[in-house]
Amino acid sequence: MGWQWFHQLGSPRWFYEKTSRWMPWIGAIALILLVVGAVWGLAYAPVDAKQGNSYRIIYIHVPAAFLALAGYYIMAIAGAVGIIWQMKLSYTVMRSAAPIGATLTFIALVTGAVWGKPTWGTWWVWDARITSMLILFFLYLGVMALQGAYQNQNTANKAGAILALVGTINIPIIYKSVDWWFTLHQPATLKLTGESSIDPSMAYPLLIMIAGFYGLYAWLLMHWTRMDILHSEQKTAWVKALVSSK
Repeated sequence: MGWQWFHQLGSPRWFYEKTSRWMPWIGAIALILLVVGAVWGLAYAPVDAKQGNSYRIIYIHVPAAFLALAGYYIMAIAGAVGIIWQMKLSYTVMRSAAPIGATLTFIALVTGAVWGKPTWGTWWVWDARITSMLILFFLYLGVMALQGAYQNQNTANKAGAILALVGTINIPIIYKSVDWWFTLHQPATLKLTGESSIDPSMAYPLLIMIAGFYGLYAWLLMHWTRMDILHSEQKTAWVKALVSSK
C-alpha cells in the first residue's frame, strides 16, 4: 500500500484524469503572476542607474534561463525513472519536456543577445556561460532528434534518456561558469545565500515572473504530456470512450 501512489503516478489514465482538474487552476495562477510581474517589471520598476531601461530584459531572460536549467533536470529524472522502473508515463514526460526546454533555452539565448548588444557592444561572445547554454540547447534538440531516429519507440526512449542523463553534467557547469572562468556574463543577481545584488524594487517583480514561469512550465508540461498520452494510448478503451464522448 505504501508504494501505491508511486504506481499511480505511472498510470497514463490516472495522470490524465487528475491533471484535468489541476490545469485550469495552474493556468489561471500562472497567467495572473505573469501579468502582474510583467506590468510591474516592465512599466513600474525603476530605471537602472548604469544600464537604463535595457536591464528590463531580465524579466524575460532570467525566468527563461531558470526554467531551461530546472526543466533539464525534470527531463533527465523522468528518463531515469523510465529506465529504472520501465514506466511509460515517465518517458512521455521526458518527450514532452524536451521541446519546452529547448524553447526556453532559445528564449534565454535570444534575450541574452538583445541585452548584450547595448551592454557589451556585441550580440554574441563565446564566453563560458553563453557557450554552455548553447550546449544545453543542443542537448535538448538531441533528445528530440533521438525520438525520431529509431522505429522502435522503446529504443528511442532509452536513447533519449541516456543522452539526457549524460547531459546533466552541463547544468552545474552553467551555474558555476561565471565563478570558474573569466566571463563577460554578470554573476547571479538573485542569491539564496548571501546578499543579492539587485534592489528589492527590481527584485520583487522578477521573483513574481520566475514564479509565473514555473506555473507556465507546469501547465505546458501537463498539456503536452496529455496530448502525447492521447496519441500513444489511442487504442485503449478509456481513450476511445473519452474521444467518443466529446
